[in-house]
Amino acid sequence: MTTVLIWIKNSLILMLSLVFLTIGINTLWGSFSLNNPYEFLMYFFSASLLILVCIVGIIYFVFRFFPNKQQDGIDEDEAK
Repeated sequence: MTTVLIWIKNSLILMLSLVFLTIGINTLWGSFSLNNPYEFLMYFFSASLLILVCIVGIIYFVFRFFPNKQQDGIDEDEAK
C-alpha cells in the first residue's frame, strides 16, 4: 500500500511539473513580444524560475524512478 502511495505522489509531481513547464515555456515565449522592457524582464525571469522549478520536479521523479544502487547490490536503506 505504501509503494502505491509513493508512486501516486511521484506521478503527480511529474504531471504537475510537465503542466507548469508548458505554462513556463509559453510565458517565456510570450515575453519576447512585449514592448515595455520592465514587463519583459519581469515575465522573462518569472518564466525562467518556473521552468527551473519544473525541471527540478522532473529530475526528482527520474531519481526516484531509477534509484542509484551500490556496486555490491545492497541498498543504503536496507543496510540501516
